[in-house]
Amino acid sequence: MSVYRVTEVIGTSSKSWEDAAQQAVSAAARSLRDLRVAEVVEQDLTLADDGTIDSFRTKLRLSFKYEQPIGAPEWEGQEARQTIPA
Repeated sequence: MSVYRVTEVIGTSSKSWEDAAQQAVSAAARSLRDLRVAEVVEQDLTLADDGTIDSFRTKLRLSFKYEQPIGAPEWEGQEARQTIPA
């Protein structure tokens, strides 16, 4: 059985939404392992005072494989339920 965690990140770029997404994934990959899926949740722009585009922002929902901490109890099956303190 595999378990995945999901987190949201926002990337910014002066070039494009695609570059903003790449910035977000690259930053997340420095601290998260086994990235699996990046889903674009939202895209928006920041505007300069003169109304021109200042930056592109892309919000992503990233999923990555959950790694059980060393020494943590197993959470599968009946034995796991019995290890949870009441």
